[in-house]
Amino acid sequence: MALTGTETDMAKTKKAGASKAASKAQAPAKTALPKQAKAGAGKEDAAPLKRKLGLRGAAPWAARHAAKHAAEARARAAEPPLPGSARATIRTPIDAEDIKQKVRELHSALTQIKTLRKNLSKSFYDIGTVLKTIQARRLYEAKRFPSFESFVEREIDLGKTTSLRLVRVAGLFQKEGALEVGMDRLFAGLAAIDSTAEPSDMARIPAPPMSAPTLPLRPPGR
Repeated sequence: MALTGTETDMAKTKKAGASKAASKAQAPAKTALPKQAKAGAGKEDAAPLKRKLGLRGAAPWAARHAAKHAAEARARAAEPPLPGSARATIRTPIDAEDIKQKVRELHSALTQIKTLRKNLSKSFYDIGTVLKTIQARRLYEAKRFPSFESFVEREIDLGKTTSLRLVRVAGLFQKEGALEVGMDRLFAGLAAIDSTAEPSDMARIPAPPMSAPTLPLRPPGR
């Protein structure tokens, strides 16, 4: 029995649907991306390219700008300052280098004293020598101290009296003899010397004038 046209069209439609279903089953399934990943991918594509920076993260023109200003500053510093300008009021001390040298020497001396302080019984003479150098070269002036006594009182942890006695020991005794006697006995000797009474003022009083010759005694009863 022959099929009608309508039945023929329906058969063709069923075959086309079956072929599409088979092709979908054979094709690999697509992995669905999360919404956040899709949004991030869009932002990365839309982000502009980063500008290349120079050294230390600065733009290339910043280095050229800094070098130009540095050259201009050096040129201005080489020229004499104009009268009344702010730079003309700056005064550099004449003895600036001498002050710097004193500061370095004082720092070195204080470091040496701090090291010798750990074994005072054997290094007291060396400490006295260092303190004597500070006093002779007036290195304490580098820290604006008016006198050596005020310097040792504030800066030396041995105390004012001990520091001054160590300076006297270094000036009066030889190192070998001082170490043999010991610090305590030397200090006791200095205290005895200081406590000795000075010559009396009576020695400076002029002698009395010569008296008149004695007269002969009168006979008794006259």
